[in-house]
Amino acid sequence: MNYFKKIFRFAKPYRKYAALNIFFNIFYALFSALSFVSLIPMLDVLFGEDKDKVISKPVYTGILEIGEYGKTYMGYYIQNATIEHGQQYTLTIVIGLIISMFLLKNMCNYWAMYFITFLRNGVLKDIRNAMYKKIVELPLAYFSEKRKGDTMARISSDVLEIQHSFLSILELIVREPLTIIFTIIVMLTISTKLTIFVFIFIPVSGYAISLVGKSLKKRSDRAQREQGYFLSIIEETLGGLKVIKGFNSEPYFNKKFQHSTNKFYHFSNKVLNRQNLASPTSEFLGIVVITVLLWYGGHMVLVEKSLDPSDFIVYMGLAYNILTPAKAISKASYGVKKGNAAAERVMEVLEQDNPIKDKPNAIEKNYFEQNISIENINFRYGEENVLKDFSLTVPKGQTVALVGQSGSGKSTIANLLTRFYDVQEGSIKIDGIDIRDYKLKSVRGMMGLVTQDSILFNDSIRNNVALGKENASDEEIIEALKIANAYEFVKDLPEGIETNIGDSGNKLSGGQKQRLSIARAVLKNPPIMILDEATSALDTESERLVQQALENMMQNRTSVVIAHRLSTIQKADKIIVMQKGKIVEQGTHDELLALDGIYRKLVMMQSFE
Repeated sequence: MNYFKKIFRFAKPYRKYAALNIFFNIFYALFSALSFVSLIPMLDVLFGEDKDKVISKPVYTGILEIGEYGKTYMGYYIQNATIEHGQQYTLTIVIGLIISMFLLKNMCNYWAMYFITFLRNGVLKDIRNAMYKKIVELPLAYFSEKRKGDTMARISSDVLEIQHSFLSILELIVREPLTIIFTIIVMLTISTKLTIFVFIFIPVSGYAISLVGKSLKKRSDRAQREQGYFLSIIEETLGGLKVIKGFNSEPYFNKKFQHSTNKFYHFSNKVLNRQNLASPTSEFLGIVVITVLLWYGGHMVLVEKSLDPSDFIVYMGLAYNILTPAKAISKASYGVKKGNAAAERVMEVLEQDNPIKDKPNAIEKNYFEQNISIENINFRYGEENVLKDFSLTVPKGQTVALVGQSGSGKSTIANLLTRFYDVQEGSIKIDGIDIRDYKLKSVRGMMGLVTQDSILFNDSIRNNVALGKENASDEEIIEALKIANAYEFVKDLPEGIETNIGDSGNKLSGGQKQRLSIARAVLKNPPIMILDEATSALDTESERLVQQALENMMQNRTSVVIAHRLSTIQKADKIIVMQKGKIVEQGTHDELLALDGIYRKLVMMQSFE
């Protein structure tokens, strides 16, 4: 229940629907009991005894005697109506009363379910929105340790499970208990002795159900985690189909997926079979009580003559009427246990602390004046430092290139500049102010990013390029495409900039995708550009076009270029050679060649590639 208290805050915007649901559930419970009571006069008309006995109009003596008052008044009305109009007329009136009671009961049931629908779907929508917002805000470090499929399972199936459980708990605390309470009140007015048996049934049933359901939450949690795992396999399979097919690995991945779904199959069977045990258990216990009531009630009717046959028949109907809400409560309690496991997984994401966030009085700034200063930073992803006492200054308007072997820490610099990660020791400053003192939006607003992997979305070229400037005009987008050498192929597409580029831009070549990424950065028009190996995955012709586009883009801008191909950074104002997280050489292209050190060796190695 602890997690459901946290989930309930999402219901606050829908309070009026909850109130209306409770309102109609109260009347549903009331009419549910009264619909059985309305059968008494019909039975009296059909099988009534002592027809010659004159019934006087009763006098109301207080709430405690309201049951007897109502019964006597109904007998008085039926007797008078029969004398005046005949039995057929009285029977018609009584049947009309029964139909009215059942109609009102079912109308209240419909309206209660009608209003709860808005609450359920509203909570579902808001939790998913909150989860998506949180997922987008969380740092990259969080997802490097999590499976994508598990995150997808939490935002889809786990949230859906909460929605079902949410309905169950509302029934648990409002509708079904009220139905039982109203029914017991009516039963007490008919016979106090018989009703004592009902009070025995409820705690016995509840105890039996609790014994069955103790391990349900744990088993449900295992099933949901396994679902997240096989969703991860699906996501990885779709992303790596070329490799799977190229290496004839279909049997291996089939086996891996089937192993996961088999585990999910067994976990789900255990959960559902325990859940399914609730209904027959409660029904069996109810029937046991009903048989005892039949024996004892029959004795009261036939031997003691202390209970009218018509009252006893209705009483048995009322006693059985308790079984339906009792079964619903037992099912709802299972739903709560199962949903609690889902709520725990959802709240784990929503309550995840985000270490990369704005300080209370963070600075807002959208212009760059002096320099970027990296001062004595140490950084590690695990235990070993990737950057060791690293310092660098990038003056405004200059292009600084970072080169070195894989694992030397080049891309880590880009991740730290954009605050995808925060430095653990030392500082990074823009215009003399630590970037952690700026608003995160301001830091990233001053930077344009072009990565090695062209990250594009299943949308039009226009929407992909306008990602950093949503209100951009067609003319601005076309101009950015021209600077990025992309308009030459975009203008030949059937729908121009409105052409959809497919999932991850797979309708385009590598070079075309990269030029769209550059156009996106150009349109944003930031003062600082960060290029993370933007040409390393391209063929020679594409590289020439992309390199030209990059040079167009970097004019009059401060640029940090992480380069694999050294031919692309020969015009840089300063080249930084890195090795194992440290700067080992720095200077211009010609100065570094003259040193005859690591940089010259790298150039010579690539010249033979």
